[in-house]
Amino acid sequence: MTKKVKGIISNQLRKKRFEKDEMTQQELAKVLGVTRQTIAAIEAGKYSPSLEVAFCLTDIFATTLDELFQWQANESESDKD
Repeated sequence: MTKKVKGIISNQLRKKRFEKDEMTQQELAKVLGVTRQTIAAIEAGKYSPSLEVAFCLTDIFATTLDELFQWQANESESDKD
């Protein structure tokens, strides 16, 4: 058996927006070139951003990836190969 690693990505995006002059989702979306719905989905943990968007977010908020995004792994067993 092999183990599959799955996990949950959480983020501090909403907190960082409010720390940056209470930036709205719409304002952030415009800077990134994405929709407000994309920002809402990332904040809610329903969507993981591309690496490009993730790195852009770190530039916008002058932070690091590991401060903005957190990974919590859950190992589960899968079927035999």
